[in-house]
Amino acid sequence: MRVMFAASEAMPLVKTGGLADVVGALPKALAKLGAEVTVVLPKYEAIPQEIAEAAKTIAVTEVQLGWRRQYCGIQEVVVDGVRFLLIDNEFYFKRGQLYGYGDEAERFVFFSVAVLEMLDKLGRMPDILHCHDWQTGLIPFLLKTRYANRPGYRNIRTVYTIHNLQYQGVFSRELLQELLTTGDDSFTEDSLEFYGAASCMKGGLRFADKLSTVSFTYAREIQSEEYGEKLDGVIRQRSHDLWGILNGIDTEVYNPMTDPNLAVNYRDSLEKKRRNKLALQRELGLPEDAGVPLIGIVSRLTQQKGFDLIAEALSELLKERIQLVVLGSGEPGIEDMLRGALLANRDKMAIWFGFNEGLARRIYAASDLYLMPSRFEPCGLSQLIALRYRSVPIVRETGGLKDTVAPYNEYTGTGNGFTFGPPTAHDMLYTIRRALSFYGDAEHWERIVANGAKNDYGWASSAELYCKLYRELVS
Repeated sequence: MRVMFAASEAMPLVKTGGLADVVGALPKALAKLGAEVTVVLPKYEAIPQEIAEAAKTIAVTEVQLGWRRQYCGIQEVVVDGVRFLLIDNEFYFKRGQLYGYGDEAERFVFFSVAVLEMLDKLGRMPDILHCHDWQTGLIPFLLKTRYANRPGYRNIRTVYTIHNLQYQGVFSRELLQELLTTGDDSFTEDSLEFYGAASCMKGGLRFADKLSTVSFTYAREIQSEEYGEKLDGVIRQRSHDLWGILNGIDTEVYNPMTDPNLAVNYRDSLEKKRRNKLALQRELGLPEDAGVPLIGIVSRLTQQKGFDLIAEALSELLKERIQLVVLGSGEPGIEDMLRGALLANRDKMAIWFGFNEGLARRIYAASDLYLMPSRFEPCGLSQLIALRYRSVPIVRETGGLKDTVAPYNEYTGTGNGFTFGPPTAHDMLYTIRRALSFYGDAEHWERIVANGAKNDYGWASSAELYCKLYRELVS
């Protein structure tokens, strides 16, 4: 089975978030099941130089955008056994960042059209074209409209995966109509129209053959008004085509036994894990104390991630015997709140604004508890990485957090973490204090950590579900 992924980022080429982890790891798991997988990305300036220089041009075409015809090079490179095709156009993609420009609509309309124009240059059409998030939402729409009668395209089946419904690629109707050169019939309620504007994500939701999202619970949540981001009606109409398939992590990349970023490699040894805590405390200027509970956070600093709850509870939390380490960047108000708390609590807090992959791994390895109080979380990878590094998660019961973290029951000895339901600072603080009480009991704590070590957080079972979905489409 030939599968082509179209996405805006993928590890190890470029990354801003969890999308890149998924698009980087899932093809390798699918290949182990016999699928032939290719990943298509824009050729960004941020791609590592050695990979960019190794990419060879295999075809050249042009892309029509409104009245403009733009150059499009197709380059090929194999990285970690995965074949990548890079869409080359320096005007759109040779920029310092992946996203955040005023011509975002034009950049990703170009990418979407380029993916489809590229196909008949490759010699073999894919059986499945698997599109990810709003940046590729127009591909299923174009395949069912502009390319419907082009020879070779008719048998391609599409899957559209929602990684985060909040980011939809909404632009003015006039802009997308001009870029796509389409008539008014493409901007109706049954097509791209979205409250007077136009939505790229809606194109994927309406026109893909099958839909998926990244956890079972999120698949249910996005059919509700509370989580549906004004697209819940569309998703409910397509509920029979929607699969909830839980993300995994690349367990070869995230492996505390071999991770070169750690002070001490380990598997299940809590003694060796605490040596990583001492090393991180030393690195960040915190008092060195193997016995103090260290709470880690690696996250975008946004309200979605529950930082409004943290802000409300922080002064009370810091009265406990803990240390708190935060790595991330985001909303200025949240960053300012953390800076203010740090000034008065340098013996209990350490913060790194920005992102540092090596430091992130050391936080996972050093932390006893890992906090994710998200207001919504489609899947979440951080809690899976935390469990892999034997850190106990404290999460809100939403999306993939609910599907992967089971609350500890001291009577049955089951559960791999601590959870709370209502999105309130009171419930979060109560749950943290409950976790801290068990941290002080070695027998309970060792059992909780051991429970977390029992599960497989890799891609194998989820890849099998994707293969089942693909086979259903092809048959």
